[in-house]
Amino acid sequence: MALDKILVVGKDTETHKLARAFTGQLFAADDMDDVWQLVDSVQPHLILLDTWTPHEHICSFLRAVEEKSIDTPVVVVDHAEDSPHAEMILSLGAFDYIKGKSDHPRLTEVIDRIAKGADNSGDEEVYFSEECPSCVSIVGKSEATAKTLRMTRLVANSSCNPVLIVGETGTGKELAAQAVHIIRHGSESKFVAINCAALTANLLESELFGHVKGSFTSADREKTGLLELAQTGSILLDEISEMPLELQAKLLRVLQEKTFRKVGGVKDITCKATIIASSNRNLLEEVEKGKFRSDLYYRLTICPIYLAPLRHESRRDDIALLAEYFISNSDICPEKKGRIKGLTRLAAEHIKKHHWPGNVRELKNVIDRAILLEASDKIGLSNLIINPEDFETSFSGSGVAALKDFSLERAEKELVAKALAEAGWQKTRAAALLGITRATLYAKVKHYNIQDPAKTPAMAT
Repeated sequence: MALDKILVVGKDTETHKLARAFTGQLFAADDMDDVWQLVDSVQPHLILLDTWTPHEHICSFLRAVEEKSIDTPVVVVDHAEDSPHAEMILSLGAFDYIKGKSDHPRLTEVIDRIAKGADNSGDEEVYFSEECPSCVSIVGKSEATAKTLRMTRLVANSSCNPVLIVGETGTGKELAAQAVHIIRHGSESKFVAINCAALTANLLESELFGHVKGSFTSADREKTGLLELAQTGSILLDEISEMPLELQAKLLRVLQEKTFRKVGGVKDITCKATIIASSNRNLLEEVEKGKFRSDLYYRLTICPIYLAPLRHESRRDDIALLAEYFISNSDICPEKKGRIKGLTRLAAEHIKKHHWPGNVRELKNVIDRAILLEASDKIGLSNLIINPEDFETSFSGSGVAALKDFSLERAEKELVAKALAEAGWQKTRAAALLGITRATLYAKVKHYNIQDPAKTPAMAT
């Protein structure tokens, strides 16, 4: 993609040449004195700052951008491969930081993210944060999600290794790990993952470190471990709290010495990968219980990334947005792709009230289930089955007959009657609550023979 107008601040010809490939209109300011006039008159879609500009001037400019509420993204192009100022500049609100000539190709991805953001600028809802790589589907607009993504980018742009990601099951820890990986290493480098809870101690050790031929009975050939296989990319150690204590000691040595040996081997192998660990448990509590090594805990917790649960008050704004995203992107029922447009008002209100113990993963399952059942263009409350036990009860027994009874007869009739009662039998208001037209409501009232109790004659006793 390209941007209509890019403003380059600085005299570096290399930065001007780099920017020219992504725009039809390139504007230049030799120093900070000329910037504000150009920002006002040109209204660029991107401001590129090269680091020949003094560092303190860049910081002052970023603070002023924040104070003036200017929404034009600012990208800093450095000429050094490793700058001590990167973290500070990103923390001051820079959209991204290009680190040296080897990082120049990543500007394509940055421009793509900015262009997509501009395309969505008129939308009521924006799915993806600018802090998140466009190829990683982290969805949210709440302050909790924004804070997590800012920390993700801050950590990813640093040399922090290992990286710890903490959050309940289903909050998206692997997505956060992929975001760290892509920001730090790019999408072409290797990302490998292993679940520490899924393997026995011996098998986990062999998978991580590899083994030499003959090191144990079934070792009929040499095996390359994941730490070596990741090369200069990343390895995710999921559920690290479940790693056996003896393996925790070996992992600690890898983190400290950056070397390891295969099982049965004598040769030291250098570990070049970024090690990302995730946990759905409180590791400090696990240390106190004697289930996790304290030295490993303190080695991991350099700058942890926390993912708040979906039930947390600070994430309530994400629920409806996530639901809409899952509806738009679900592949569970291909013939309905694009046909279902969203949730009715009652359904949207209902999902906001749920506790969501399974977090984002649970919400996705509920939406997929509703898409399978829904026959109209909006998911209604009758097909929004949150508890699997309710699903089993409703659909057990008589197969298709039970499905019809649940989705079209019993559940829909009860829902329409409830909406009418809440609306005081004002049909226009009831139709609005249900997200249907008044004509459709009249048809359903007639079909189900729903009567206003206040107008129904009392039976003689």
